[in-house]
Amino acid sequence: MKRILIFIKKETVLVVAILLAVISMIFIPPDQQYPEYIDFRTLGILFGLMTCVAGVQQLGVFDRLAGMLLREVSGRMAITSVLVMLCFFSSMLLTNDVALITFVPFSLILLQRKKELFDEKWILRIVVMQTIAANLGSMLTPIGNPQNLYLFGLAQMRIEKFILLMLPYSVMAFLVLIIWIILASGISRIYARNDQKQDQTTIKNIQDNKITSSKEDGRHQLSEEKHSEKSISFSWKLWCYCVLFLLGLLVVGRVLPWSVFAVFVLVFTFAADRKTLMKVDYSLLGTFAALFIFIGNLGRIEVFRQFLERMIRGREMVTSVLASQVMSNVPAAILLSGFTDAIPNLIVGTNIGGLGTLIASMASLISFKYIAREYPAQKGRYFCMFTLANVFFLLVMLIVYLVFLSPVFVKNKTICLSILICVGR
Repeated sequence: MKRILIFIKKETVLVVAILLAVISMIFIPPDQQYPEYIDFRTLGILFGLMTCVAGVQQLGVFDRLAGMLLREVSGRMAITSVLVMLCFFSSMLLTNDVALITFVPFSLILLQRKKELFDEKWILRIVVMQTIAANLGSMLTPIGNPQNLYLFGLAQMRIEKFILLMLPYSVMAFLVLIIWIILASGISRIYARNDQKQDQTTIKNIQDNKITSSKEDGRHQLSEEKHSEKSISFSWKLWCYCVLFLLGLLVVGRVLPWSVFAVFVLVFTFAADRKTLMKVDYSLLGTFAALFIFIGNLGRIEVFRQFLERMIRGREMVTSVLASQVMSNVPAAILLSGFTDAIPNLIVGTNIGGLGTLIASMASLISFKYIAREYPAQKGRYFCMFTLANVFFLLVMLIVYLVFLSPVFVKNKTICLSILICVGR
């Protein structure tokens, strides 16, 4: 019983999705149409890409690349910029959850060794911004997050059209993140000067930290050397995973069939790297499959289908943002896509909707779990900082949509641009 409760707590979204699928089966018993519900292409691509990324991650490639970057920088602003932007840009190819799983633990280890620059409050800020950066960076590409991959395939869009759709939001997100880093670093520098004048014991603490840090650096260097030797000896696996990942991109672009990619990945990992198969997020695949069944059954209940279509039609963007706040953006994308043809609006809404509450994007829970484990007394503070920062970024993204990309602006582009120019003057 205890194991069941632990599983439910750990995989809440999966359990809820299965329950919804089972309940829907009461109204629409299983029949020959059930296999048609499931988008096997999306599941196959997700499995293949997650396996490739997990394999590369197991080889320690991402940690080594991050370490190489950080060895070239020093100072609070530079280190913060690298850690945040690593999540922002890597999430475009690795997905937001993989970016956070890879770089948040790495960041915590690094920042804890640099106590003279980063106290606990600063560490919380950086992890919050890493989480936001991963969620915002991932929205630019079809493979950045699961709902993008699904909606991209459903809409049968070209990759360049998808990128152009999300580019304004990504550019604005990048600019706001840079502004935050500059302002936060500047304000901290002022407080640091005042604290240095008031607290003479800081000097001794810094010296102690340097001694501890130097010892840890030595241990870290030895582990890096061992890890480097391991990476070299298994470099052929890295090349294989890179080739498979490129095949995955060709599948996303509809150049190759998804089944060929999925079979190649499965055969290679089973033959050469079985441990990687244990690192794949099968609960996400299960969640997708259960929701496909639930939505397929809802679509066959005529009264409910007509009601949802009336509620969603013309409000796809707002509905998807609100739905993401309470059920997360991946289930929201799958649920709403069954009742509207305005898929581009869902793409924008579910990506923006990943901001806001802690469960708006399930990837955000990854960072929260790391903070809860490392700083259990700071969970409340982290939650408050996370919520405030996410609400701010959500408002910024909504403003971008309302001002520049809403139908009103598109239809009256000349008038709106003239007003903006006049205001600027």
